[in-house]
Amino acid sequence: MRVVVTGATGNTGTSVVRALAADLRVADVVGIARRRPALDIPGVRWVAADVDPGHSDLTGLFEGAAAVVHLAWKFQPTHDPVETWRTNVLGGIRVFEACARAGVRTLVHASSVGAYAPGPPDGRPVDETWPTHGWPGAAYTREKAYLERCLDGFQPAHPEMRVVRMRPAFLFKEAAASEQRRIFAGPLLPWWLVRPGLLPALPAVTGLRFQALHTDDAAQAYREAVFRPVRGAFNLVADPVLDMAAVARLLHARTVPLPAGAARAALAAAWRMRLVPAAPGLLDAFLRLPLLDAGRAREQLDWTPSTTATEAVADFLTGLRHGAGLETPPLAAAGTPARRHER
Repeated sequence: MRVVVTGATGNTGTSVVRALAADLRVADVVGIARRRPALDIPGVRWVAADVDPGHSDLTGLFEGAAAVVHLAWKFQPTHDPVETWRTNVLGGIRVFEACARAGVRTLVHASSVGAYAPGPPDGRPVDETWPTHGWPGAAYTREKAYLERCLDGFQPAHPEMRVVRMRPAFLFKEAAASEQRRIFAGPLLPWWLVRPGLLPALPAVTGLRFQALHTDDAAQAYREAVFRPVRGAFNLVADPVLDMAAVARLLHARTVPLPAGAARAALAAAWRMRLVPAAPGLLDAFLRLPLLDAGRAREQLDWTPSTTATEAVADFLTGLRHGAGLETPPLAAAGTPARRHER
């Protein structure tokens, strides 16, 4: 089997290509990214290509592939939503259409918990039937939800293709820490400060709780989706549900209550001054995300995460304080010369 992975050099991509390359059922793994990485993974061939409209011939790249795993995504620049829309939405549609033209039999698309509409008032976990309308105030959630609508039309138009949508919670691993710091916190967060005992307190934003999953565990679910005769959406999440108190315990810190309105105002001011890359709309969405029930993945993919959500976040914090990364452009370690002045 030949499998092509777009966005193969990022947090999820590097874990997915490793999982596929280690599987004896896969003869050829092609990792596609805008920039060819220095990272060497046995069994993986790197190809430089761009999903943006007007760039690479994706159809030719997909020909002969039994499956395409679409992970390519651009988080920044948050001040230019047209640019992220061009890559994430129009690029995603190009990938879908190229799969159809190339005769690809299986498409596994990286959706997200962010595609879901705000959760129920009682806070109960939702399954894959919960509406995927996203939160309109954040580019990330709008784009994830829009691609869900695109696939709603694409699937019946191409019944010969098996389409799977993966909807993971927040994905963490040690090697992705530097990338995630750049994407969400920016260069003003001193990565070396994030260690037990150095931070006296963390803000506990009212109503903030979240679910997490180790990226390597998510990659195992992606691998199973490539091989098993399944269709449709799958929630991916590990226990337990976390809040800032759980993160504070990992850092031996206490928490200081912070009203959500005050947190948003501070983030909005910092974003407008370009001190942080995360837009305030992302916090709005974060506070409204539903909790996920991953029962379908357990049953149909025979999937169980090997790492708890707490352990996944602890792995990320370890990577953060060490400035960890990998030899790919997205995951370059903190302190890499090309990354020092990135906003």
